[in-house]
Amino acid sequence: MSDGLEGVVAAETVLSEVDAAGRLVIRGFSLDDLAGRTAFEDLVHLLFEGFFPDLPADLGPALGAARAQTFIQLQALDTGLLDLSPIEAVRALTARLPDGDDLATALRLIAAPAVFTAAVVRAQAGEAPVRPDPTLCHAADILRMMRGRPASGDEVEALDTYLVTVSDHGLNASTFAARVIASTRAGLTSAVLGGIGALKGPLHGGAPGPVIEMLDEIGEPANARAWIEGALARGDRLMGFGHRVYRSRDPRADALKGAVRRLNEGASIRPGRLAFAEAVETAALAILKARKPDRSLQTNVEFYTALLLEAVEFPPAAFTCVFAMGRVAGWIAHSREQVAGGRLIRPQSLYIGPQPRKAA
Repeated sequence: MSDGLEGVVAAETVLSEVDAAGRLVIRGFSLDDLAGRTAFEDLVHLLFEGFFPDLPADLGPALGAARAQTFIQLQALDTGLLDLSPIEAVRALTARLPDGDDLATALRLIAAPAVFTAAVVRAQAGEAPVRPDPTLCHAADILRMMRGRPASGDEVEALDTYLVTVSDHGLNASTFAARVIASTRAGLTSAVLGGIGALKGPLHGGAPGPVIEMLDEIGEPANARAWIEGALARGDRLMGFGHRVYRSRDPRADALKGAVRRLNEGASIRPGRLAFAEAVETAALAILKARKPDRSLQTNVEFYTALLLEAVEFPPAAFTCVFAMGRVAGWIAHSREQVAGGRLIRPQSLYIGPQPRKAA
């Protein structure tokens, strides 16, 4: 039996392939060719092709309308929800959406984490939610709703790149959870809620926030080696490095590093932040190589995700919500694929407890 089901094939999919050698393919396209060149709306269209018969050629207007419709749900944004973490508040608001399997349901679920996250972040800061602008692209409207002002072209492009980069990634924990729920025919909302529940764990989508904490604790490049050595000596997990699947480069980290560098060139990152982060990255990779020469522990998607989302002004507490904004497209596509061709997912367990005993 494989621990954690590693190496076990649980589904056949046309959606994405994760190669341990450092390649991510999404519906026949390498991530290297998609990130920074494809709008999120077009990526959603690519993932949805063949799963919705009424899929329009241009998803932009329909997704904009879905954001406007979803905003109505914020009438229920009460103080009890605002006492929760952002991802828990977004999950609760999403649970108020009706279940269904049609395109309208799918687009409302794409809109939900975008609209709800922006509103929750603002409300927790004492500010009123900002209504969506259906005429804007998804990334531009997300930033406008969150910050209350238009974003620069560089910032919109960076967030768009991020959303595309994290949209699908094989049978990861949250996607598998969504497929299991979809296999029961529970509906897309239920499947997405399962995905959110899995994503919020610190070993999955909850990981980028601690990267910022690490950088802030290190403070300056001269402290990097001692801080990292101390963390590893305590047995702490070094956030932003290593991956369960990739044994070389994480292609998503490469894509996001390029986006962060473009933001830096446009002065959207505070002075010295990128150079400092790269110094920490260099020190961490050198120490990991020396300590664990038999393992290839490279920079993963979390490290540059943290820098990118910090640069476009998302608070670290909301980083997992932004991950959900991109990954929800993959959850929905996988759910539709599971319903179209799969049976109820029902693996077996191996009982290792005591055998029946006679009552005294």
